[in-house]
Amino acid sequence: MIYSEYLNIKTNGFSDIINITDDIQRIAANSNVLDGMINVFVTGSTASVSTIEFEPALVEDVKEQLEKMISKNLKTRHSETWGDDNGFSHIRATLMGPGIVVPLTNGKLVLGTWQQIIIIDHDNRPRDRKIYIQIMGE
Repeated sequence: MIYSEYLNIKTNGFSDIINITDDIQRIAANSNVLDGMINVFVTGSTASVSTIEFEPALVEDVKEQLEKMISKNLKTRHSETWGDDNGFSHIRATLMGPGIVVPLTNGKLVLGTWQQIIIIDHDNRPRDRKIYIQIMGE
């Protein structure tokens, strides 16, 4: 069986990190799939999906390290070409990736005790993000 659903999330940009674990678990319950795999994929080229221990200090640590690695002030050819000053956000998203696959067993996400699923919006402005969830299993 294959079940698909979009999840819409409003973000603030600049590597805004949002916990979507409960939303993904709700979608899994709606699917009636007990065992399988869940693909979580954000559409667009300036956002990422990953996992984290979603607690305030670590969220700030991740944002700080992203800024150190790829600064929002980075001069990029993309920004010069398009004038949107978001070349840094494309680079961050490319390095982190747009999606993950999470196992589903007995209708529950297989995650570690402190592991949550997150979307990170790297763009330089608030966005309405679409996350495509596809569940395959039985």
